[in-house]
Amino acid sequence: MEPTRLNKMISHNTRHSRREADKLIQDGLVSVDGEVVTDLSTKVTYANKIKIKDRTLYKKTKYTVIVYNKQKGELVSKKDDRGRKTIYDTLPSHFSHFMSVGRLDFTSEGLILLSDAADIVSALMHGDLERVYYVKIKGKVTQQMEIAMKEGLYLQDASKGGHEMSRVRSMEFAPFLNYRVIKNTPTYSTLKVTINEGKNRELRRFFGYFDCEVVGLKRVSYGKIDLDMLKPGKHRFLTNTEYDALRDYLAYSKKEKKEVEG
Repeated sequence: MEPTRLNKMISHNTRHSRREADKLIQDGLVSVDGEVVTDLSTKVTYANKIKIKDRTLYKKTKYTVIVYNKQKGELVSKKDDRGRKTIYDTLPSHFSHFMSVGRLDFTSEGLILLSDAADIVSALMHGDLERVYYVKIKGKVTQQMEIAMKEGLYLQDASKGGHEMSRVRSMEFAPFLNYRVIKNTPTYSTLKVTINEGKNRELRRFFGYFDCEVVGLKRVSYGKIDLDMLKPGKHRFLTNTEYDALRDYLAYSKKEKKEVEG
């Protein structure tokens, strides 16, 4: 395993946030292989013996995943320097150390998965599970749009629809796995789309290319995990069936990765 920063190792395997881990390190409450460490740049692996207040740190083997129905006007971030509301302001405080599987932007809503295990979050973020969205756009769904949804699209300039501060310019859009036009009028149109990527503002950039602003975006499922009747601003734990499906997917992904690397 590649060495990782000590604060990251602590936050991924305890209930402490990275900032809390930094404070523990600075206060001389963390030791590595018997030596107190106060340097925040220290890197470690699981081969090192790490202690926090004389308690040994062990690699997390059990994990929890929750579903949260993000509201419009919330950031998927631990803290915002502009003082805007984040999902962690709404979630109970005992989920403050949970990490989000990807993000939804400030004006989007719907299903967000969070977990207390970094490995699970990473596997899901970089996986190919289907994501289903309801999208409302200004304007009409055109034939060119439908061709691009079916065949995919590469844009040298995909900045329209992206955040003004984003450094992402070019973007390749894979063919949508599925789409259905629910309403199609010259003023506003609504679609249900299924994709299996989670690129930076992918759907906003896609429709932005066709000069159609996305005015409503809601994610309703991620793999076999559905939002169902969960109300905005509320959370729930995965069901046993959802955990089983998640374990099967993670086991399959791990096996597939080994076969590719081998």
